[in-house]
Amino acid sequence: MSARPIAMMPAGRRASFLRRHCPAGICLPAAIVLLLAAAGLAAPWLTAHSPLDQDLLQLNKGPGAGFPLGTDHLGRDILSRLLYGARSTLAVSALGTVIAFAAGAGLGLLALTLGHWAERILFAAIDLIRALPGTLLALLLIVGLGSGSGPLTIALGVSFVPVVAYVTRAAYHREAARDYVLAAASFGGNGLHILSRHILPNIAGTLITQAAIILPRCIVTESVLSFLGVGSSPDAPTWGRMIADSSRFIERAPHAIMAPLVTLVLLTLSLSLLGNQLRRRFDPIRQETDVPGPAADPAPAAVRPVEAGGC
Repeated sequence: MSARPIAMMPAGRRASFLRRHCPAGICLPAAIVLLLAAAGLAAPWLTAHSPLDQDLLQLNKGPGAGFPLGTDHLGRDILSRLLYGARSTLAVSALGTVIAFAAGAGLGLLALTLGHWAERILFAAIDLIRALPGTLLALLLIVGLGSGSGPLTIALGVSFVPVVAYVTRAAYHREAARDYVLAAASFGGNGLHILSRHILPNIAGTLITQAAIILPRCIVTESVLSFLGVGSSPDAPTWGRMIADSSRFIERAPHAIMAPLVTLVLLTLSLSLLGNQLRRRFDPIRQETDVPGPAADPAPAAVRPVEAGGC
């Protein structure tokens, strides 16, 4: 049967196809994330106001004509700041996740390939980084590097390097103990050959699923730093900054704090659910633990009692 586009299928068949190939546990969170990302990218065309324009005659105005989500304490359009904030938050958090994986996985695999002493030296340094909480480490890096999107991105990436490095280490040792890796080593394969041909393709799924788990943590950390007033400029439309500014007027304008707060919770929850579902599908460890054990042997048939009497 020739394949047809999903849009051309009948409604009932299309719904059945989506339920079979795209369960709600993956499709719904993915749709929310894609919708927020697309709205952030299309912010200049979706809003009629600049996120920095102030109107002192429209202070703390509720949702209505001209301002679908209302205004804040300086008369700025909340919808505009929310969409531009989505662009800023997702960009900084995504780049921070890329830096964490490039540094954590790259350095971890290099040290593991070089041998025992390289592994011990690298992970001793990583343990020093792990001694500090992620938010405190990011604060120290921002103080040293300065404010702005660039230092904030680097700070987020470095703060999550230990997590990625230890996940990479565990996945590497798990695969290195497999029979096919031992067989490749016995046939004379060097460390880089075994890593590129045997180990890396089999741990790529684990590392990719970790990205969807670390990304919401980067988003929360970025929002916390913005809430504390570090990392970005004071006028930058970030969700953390919006929550911090609107918290002083929560009784007069609760809508100003609810918009970024609900959006932040919705995005992080969707990314967490998406990461969990991806881990269930692609993580070999999860797949092994989810496989049911061998079925128990059926109970033996009841033994027929021996009749009394007779020889």
